[in-house]
Amino acid sequence: MDIKAPDLGVDSAEVSEIMVEIGDVIAKDDNIVLLESDKASVEVPSSAAGKVTKISVAIGDQVSEGMVLIELESADDSEESSSDNAATEEQEVNNADDNTDTKPESKPEPAATESKQSESAAKPAASAGKATTHALPDLGVDEAQVSEIMVSVGDTVSAEQSILLIESDKASVEVPAPVAGKIEKILVEAGDMVANGQDYIVIMASGTDGASDSESEAPKPQESAPAKTEDKPETKTTGEPKQAAKPTNTDTAISQAEGKLTEAQVNEKLVDVYAGPAVRKLARQLGVDITQVNGSALNDRILKEDLFAHVKNSLTKQKAAPVSSNAASSGLPKLPDMSNAEIWGETETQDLSRLQKVSIPQLNYNTLLPQVTQFDLSDITETEKLRGELKGGMKAEGIGFTILAFVVKATAYALTQHPRFNSHLSDDNTQVILRKSVNMGIAVATDDGLIVPVIKNVQDKGLKQIAIEIGELAVKARDKKLSTKDLQGASFTISSQGNLGGTAFTPLVNWPQVGILGVSEASMQPRWDAKTQSFEPRLMLPLSLSYDHRVINGADAAVFTRYIATLLADPRRILI
Repeated sequence: MDIKAPDLGVDSAEVSEIMVEIGDVIAKDDNIVLLESDKASVEVPSSAAGKVTKISVAIGDQVSEGMVLIELESADDSEESSSDNAATEEQEVNNADDNTDTKPESKPEPAATESKQSESAAKPAASAGKATTHALPDLGVDEAQVSEIMVSVGDTVSAEQSILLIESDKASVEVPAPVAGKIEKILVEAGDMVANGQDYIVIMASGTDGASDSESEAPKPQESAPAKTEDKPETKTTGEPKQAAKPTNTDTAISQAEGKLTEAQVNEKLVDVYAGPAVRKLARQLGVDITQVNGSALNDRILKEDLFAHVKNSLTKQKAAPVSSNAASSGLPKLPDMSNAEIWGETETQDLSRLQKVSIPQLNYNTLLPQVTQFDLSDITETEKLRGELKGGMKAEGIGFTILAFVVKATAYALTQHPRFNSHLSDDNTQVILRKSVNMGIAVATDDGLIVPVIKNVQDKGLKQIAIEIGELAVKARDKKLSTKDLQGASFTISSQGNLGGTAFTPLVNWPQVGILGVSEASMQPRWDAKTQSFEPRLMLPLSLSYDHRVINGADAAVFTRYIATLLADPRRILI
């Protein structure tokens, strides 16, 4: 016996949970699967009793009306079928009786009935001229509870925007706005039990001049009374709001693109979470584990406000962590107790400088970056000769002219040719924000620690101006006279160890930048000259480029580093 998906009210929905297993013996109306679309979450009951012999769907599948969900084996198919047929016939008779009873009751007020039918048929047109009272669509159950009201009086809504969340023990449905406009009045409250066809909202359609409250509410007595009598089937046949709730192709694509959970994850986490589809979707967008959120609504249901409160609380804790403990913000455990001198020997405690203390949180960001370092060498023999020729004149003007000025100029030019290295990754990790100017951070060592002042718009400055600003910023840094503006706005950083020694090192990317160039001490090294077929002594400068691998590929980093090395070997290339 095939158990098929009923009318879902949408073109398709995703299987988010399977509530039975092969071999289970289930009764009629036992829930077998949980289906979710962008607008509703529905538990599908079995239309018959029996033993589950096959499950035809899997978690994450998209199903539509008529698709086989499971197969059952009945102990007495014929008896069950006969019983079902008898029940169906009895229901049809009852329905016929009900319909027979309903018609005479509606006759005493033909004018009111005709008025309502004509108003329902011309609802969009009517709503375009005044504030109109709207009734609930077919909810699929006799009554349900208002779990969440998503709008407030005075809000402007678009057509099909979710405005109400209705819940029963079988389904969670978001009711869309039937028209676009301004919310004039909300006729229900959270916790109310509502039925099909019941008036629930008054909307002033967009582009209207408005209507008085008496005008908008005048038909209400005629509309609301039938909603609670045998006139319900008439409301069901309209089906207009139900169609409005169908997701678009874009909605379906988004639903399919969102991460699918494994069956184990669904069973272990989502089965106990009481939240509607809109809240679940918002949780996924915020990256929130919804199982960790406390619900504040009826039956501990999770609302959007609960998600926002959870995120705010998490951010508050993260912000407070560096204040209470820098170690905690780095994720490292506490130090062991070192009071036992026999084990640890004698110890002494020294305070960090203020600069070192404030640098720790920023340095901790680096632990979150997938950083890689690319190493290379630049032959600066000819460049050093040029610097030697210019150094005398610069010195006479009181300008210190080091190789760092060439490094800054060459790197700035390289960044204009490879702009991805002069960028930032967006917060949602979907875009790269390219900087149009090169603001170069220059790491300067001081007695209190490392500090990074910034030279603005380096791409527009010559070697002499760069050398002047390097000298000025270095003096201000060591004299502790740097302003806030001097330290802000860097798009890339250079850290030079000068003549301190070493052959290479791994500089830390200074987030939110995506790259940093480390420069070590130059040294004479033998290099093979193909023309003379001999080794020649050349002055080689070690370069170490660290980069954020989320933005920069390894091959691109190798090309970029080699490009800087080439420019430093012959700065005339910058003029081409």
